[in-house]
Amino acid sequence: MTHNTVAAYAAPAPKAPLERTEIPRRELGAHDILIDIKFAGICHSDIHTARAEWGEGGHFPIVPGHEIAGVVAEVGPGVTRYAPGDRVGVGCFVDSCRECDNCRAGLQQYCTGELGMVGTYNATGRDGQVTQGGYSTHIVVDENYALRVPDGIPLDAAAPLLCAGITLYSPLAHWQAGPGKKVAVVGLGGLGHMGVKIAHAMGAEVTVLSQSLRKKDDGLRLGADHYHATSDPATFEELAGTFDLILNTVSADLDLDAYLGLLRTGGTLVQLGAPENPLSVSPFALIAARKSFAGSMIGGIRETQEMLDFCGEHGIASEIELIRADQINEAYERVLASDVRYRFVIDTATI
Repeated sequence: MTHNTVAAYAAPAPKAPLERTEIPRRELGAHDILIDIKFAGICHSDIHTARAEWGEGGHFPIVPGHEIAGVVAEVGPGVTRYAPGDRVGVGCFVDSCRECDNCRAGLQQYCTGELGMVGTYNATGRDGQVTQGGYSTHIVVDENYALRVPDGIPLDAAAPLLCAGITLYSPLAHWQAGPGKKVAVVGLGGLGHMGVKIAHAMGAEVTVLSQSLRKKDDGLRLGADHYHATSDPATFEELAGTFDLILNTVSADLDLDAYLGLLRTGGTLVQLGAPENPLSVSPFALIAARKSFAGSMIGGIRETQEMLDFCGEHGIASEIELIRADQINEAYERVLASDVRYRFVIDTATI
């Protein structure tokens, strides 16, 4: 880091290949920490954003990356939570209003204040500047929006926990997955494989519902008790009325009524993936057995720290493929082709 300018990889325009650049980072405020980023995970939402697939409101050039793991390099004079050398992470947001009911309840991801949840990238912070993410060598973050990474989790494999890990942990905790509960995870990808690991560690009976049986051995190795192919119509007959909780991790147009048919009375289907097109649900698929169709988005700071501590206690980390920064564009194409097991992580030393 030289004169607050750091190296990064950015998307210069919608759908343009990412390229190496330099970006400014703000001066350390009283409660800021400077993080020497060691690793940054690649999330599918990075691709959606860099390619303007969720609308045309992107602040280009965009430096993606909200799965950040690194080491504290410097701290502001008022910092009390961290010291240089601490292992830390940054997830999907770096600020919020701090005053609304949700923020006060530790649900900063659902901030309803004027500031709203400030995304780690492609958002506008309280200083009026556009935020830039973790595909870079350093980042400055308020200490209250950083997380402590347990010593037992390797930093490279910890990075995806800051999005993929908490995205699955939060609904599993909210809907009380545990012994006696049957949980299904739709899709065994970057999100789904974390759902399998975490639900298994919570004590639930875990089933993977995947398009094919291609990853069955992996699913069972990661903690699934059962693995079924959704391309086989018999799956939906065999498993009808089975699950207490279904987590849909895929960003694709699915027949949600068919999946709702797999729930027990009072069961819940939680949507985690974000497809481009609206989803359709028949009201009778819900009414007939008091079933619920819900959504969930990451977690607040307190819950994210809880997730990291849980993963540290249970030896859980993401399954990763470490790449160089000059492989980011290739990695994007491989993510779209489902050719990754199960999360790409950038070694930021190569930027």
